[in-house]
Amino acid sequence: MSERYLDPTEASAIELFSKNMPGEVVMLNLLRFREIADYSDYPALAPRDPISGRDAFQRYIDHTLPFLRETGGGIDFIGEGGRYFIGPEDERWDLAMLIRQTSLKSFMEFASNQAYVAGLGHRSAAIEDSRLLPLMEHLNQNISI
Repeated sequence: MSERYLDPTEASAIELFSKNMPGEVVMLNLLRFREIADYSDYPALAPRDPISGRDAFQRYIDHTLPFLRETGGGIDFIGEGGRYFIGPEDERWDLAMLIRQTSLKSFMEFASNQAYVAGLGHRSAAIEDSRLLPLMEHLNQNISI
């Protein structure tokens, strides 16, 4: 598990927004924190004393929630992670979250808000690795496999 994922790529953004997903979107976040937050790229946001990645992520959440709510979004679920029950034995996730947004358009409004972007350094300082999977509710509740 040497490759880390911290930010979307241009290709993944193009693919997501080309889907024209109707209705609400839920983002499944899997997060692994750094033991000590790394603010070396964001000195203006750095606390006076070192803090944990988890504490830096809490600063990110505190900064982010007003902007998320302003665009109609919210946090549906936050839970402690761990190792997979089914999945790679060498992967663990410290936190899992479900973030709901009313639409891809409102997600884009949120993500491009410059006041929100100004606090992204807390997330970058906090995260060692992450996964973000956009989900759309299945409109046909009678799924047959």
